[in-house]
Amino acid sequence: MIKMTKRPVTRRELVVDNYHGTYVADPYRWLEDDTAPEVQEWMEDQNGIFESYIGGHSIREEYKNRISELIHYARCGPPRYESGKYYSWRNDGLQNQSVLYASTKLGEVGEIVFDPNELSADGTVAVSSYSFSPDGKYLAYSLSSSGSDWQVGKVLDLETKKVLPDTLNYMRFSGFAWLKDSSGFFYTRHPKPASTTVLQADSRNSMAYLHVFGQDQDVDKLIHKDPENPDWGFSLSTDEEKKWLLMSVSYSTLFKNKLYFKPLADLDSSWLPIADNFDEGYDVIGVADNKAYLFTQENAPFGKIMSVQLSKSGASDWQTVIPDHGEMLEHTALVNNHLMCAYLHHATHQLKLYDLNGKYVRDIKLPAMASIVGLSCKQHLEEFFIQISGYLYPDTILRCDFSAAPSTWFAPKIDFPFDEYETVQEFSTSKDGTQVPLFITRRKDFKKDGNNPTQLYGYGGFNISIKPAFSPTRLVWLEKGGIYVDACMRGGAEYGEAWHRAGMLESKQNVFDDFIAAGEHLIKQKYTSAKKLAIRGGSNGGLLTGACVTQRPDLFGAVVVQVPVLDMLRYHHFTAGRFWVGEYGCSDNPEEFEFIYKYSPLHNVKMNTVYPAILVMTADTDDRVVPSQARKFMATLQAADGGDNPIFIRIEKAAGHGHGKPISKIIEESADCFAFMMINLSK
Repeated sequence: MIKMTKRPVTRRELVVDNYHGTYVADPYRWLEDDTAPEVQEWMEDQNGIFESYIGGHSIREEYKNRISELIHYARCGPPRYESGKYYSWRNDGLQNQSVLYASTKLGEVGEIVFDPNELSADGTVAVSSYSFSPDGKYLAYSLSSSGSDWQVGKVLDLETKKVLPDTLNYMRFSGFAWLKDSSGFFYTRHPKPASTTVLQADSRNSMAYLHVFGQDQDVDKLIHKDPENPDWGFSLSTDEEKKWLLMSVSYSTLFKNKLYFKPLADLDSSWLPIADNFDEGYDVIGVADNKAYLFTQENAPFGKIMSVQLSKSGASDWQTVIPDHGEMLEHTALVNNHLMCAYLHHATHQLKLYDLNGKYVRDIKLPAMASIVGLSCKQHLEEFFIQISGYLYPDTILRCDFSAAPSTWFAPKIDFPFDEYETVQEFSTSKDGTQVPLFITRRKDFKKDGNNPTQLYGYGGFNISIKPAFSPTRLVWLEKGGIYVDACMRGGAEYGEAWHRAGMLESKQNVFDDFIAAGEHLIKQKYTSAKKLAIRGGSNGGLLTGACVTQRPDLFGAVVVQVPVLDMLRYHHFTAGRFWVGEYGCSDNPEEFEFIYKYSPLHNVKMNTVYPAILVMTADTDDRVVPSQARKFMATLQAADGGDNPIFIRIEKAAGHGHGKPISKIIEESADCFAFMMINLSK
């Protein structure tokens, strides 16, 4: 048995805040300063302590080697047809970033067009977004470094394979909307940040611009800004025929936005409203014959499709095309001038086709326990591609058209005995009687004796559904005799907007109750026991696991808290945090402070409590959920814990919230995470 390294003691300061008459201590406030030498030293010390622990267990190397073997398989994204060529992102298995290929024939791999691996030695520069020009000659793309949400825009000449000198800075979550003649595109950017540190750069005051090739960014044409509302964000798009420019305006992660349009031929004209308030949300599916098709949940908690006529005088003639069906409408697209709709049925997808008048055409049959994770289609083409995935179903590309059943275009080959395992769906009963779906993946010959190491994963927020999806890293967990479980809790969109709202703001405790009930269900059904049960979650899921371990430390044998939101009283002061106020509430509001303070993980760590083994995982350049939250939580836990279970933090270098993470870092991170859980469930 590896002995525990002596637990570090973090310096405390006398910092107390007054929240509406309630005084709250914040002794580790100094850990918020990412650039301070003392904070850098603290991170190095903590990483060293974790490494000395995990490096002393051979299982870490076993996991790392086996994950490297299992992840080493050729994979491919859905091909996209552009001007006589098929483009697809491919990976040979161990490439840090996928590579873009082009072919004139669907059955051929083709030639390399763009290889992001050449942009950095460690693979930490990744493509964030991309778009092909209408004439198929150019690729506009944005790059992110070290996982940052800040992006740099570039343009690739697809014929010469040379990058144009055009460079667009200060982008964040921006796409590209092309002019009809392919001479330029619309994009969004922010003012030049006053700070060069990604964790301190200000992302307010979004602005929409038109960039024309060959010109400097400083002379790009301003399309829209709103300095009176600096927190509003803008997203521009065009219809496929390039008649209209559309703009969505949002202020938070809630599905509530304004929607405007104007003729592309008259950019200096005023914006015309489609939806001029934030009462509801509207996503543009596409435009056909000057009729815009929109997804909305206005008086439709599971979603519906509406149409509205566009003209130079404004929007008119609202019509319901496909009404609310009572199951969540999650994906929509225009394909061959038809509407394709993916519905969630107990968190798995069912795919249906309708004509533009809303008349049902047919179903497209998908494998059981599978979900749609990628789609490539054109409004005027019969051929389209669907990428499907499941727990035991590696990402597979189906080729579809309107005259035949789907056929498999690409299926990866992995040396793993999938037929020895199965995924089943069960339902646990939450504290208030709510039935919560669980996806349970296990060996077919497992024994219900309460002795199986079990990993329970959840998210529960921001309208994000948990659906069947493949991960090669999980196969190692299954091989080692583990059971893997996903919980589809309130806060997601599995059962529509009511399900989402039942897990946000003052109802957030429902999410934690759902997750705790899922753990209790697995124990009651003798899948596992408290000592054999591990929980894991990231981002909002890190809030989930942080809250659950502070509320029920007795229920779990190991806890992994990844890139987490943990300081619920101050999260809104940093980077993107202010956009989450609609989901969580804000401590500046007296009523919202009351319910946030009750569950905030940082503020509910109790002195002299025996906590289970806990690993907090974050990244030094995460500018979405800043790592200071994880640092403060770890310092608090290490000072308060009354037991001797391992409590560590692992801080990844040159990595962000998760997007674009190179394969090498994924392997190392997964090995550390799964090894930590298995070590502590084997005691």
